[in-house]
Amino acid sequence: MTGSVEQGASQTHGNTHILHFLVRLPGVMESVWPAFSTPEGLAGWFTVADVLEPRLGGAVTLRDVGAGRVTAWDVERVAEYTLEGAGRIRFHLERDGDRGSALRFTHEYRGEAHSEQRWRARFEKLVETVDARP
Repeated sequence: MTGSVEQGASQTHGNTHILHFLVRLPGVMESVWPAFSTPEGLAGWFTVADVLEPRLGGAVTLRDVGAGRVTAWDVERVAEYTLEGAGRIRFHLERDGDRGSALRFTHEYRGEAHSEQRWRARFEKLVETVDARP
């Protein structure tokens, strides 16, 4: 199975922006979960996690993004980080057939700091990273 980054969608409500992506990943949920839930996994495609306490309410600091709290945590399914100045970043994994996973991504934020193109580039790197695993 080959991964893919499907069309992103964005909405604006006043000063709040919401980005959604569907990313199909080659690998079962258990094998791709660390990409969203561990410092090593996040550093491989997104950014360095200087702090990550993997539990609801845990502290999180994503370098060049922001610091805040883990606001949702369901092992092998949902990791959500709410960061000061960067909003809410949610990774929701689902099964996609017998050997794949689908990432439903949401980024809710205020301001203009994050773009659909920037996230698309990150997800393309994620797909390459997951595809390259043995």
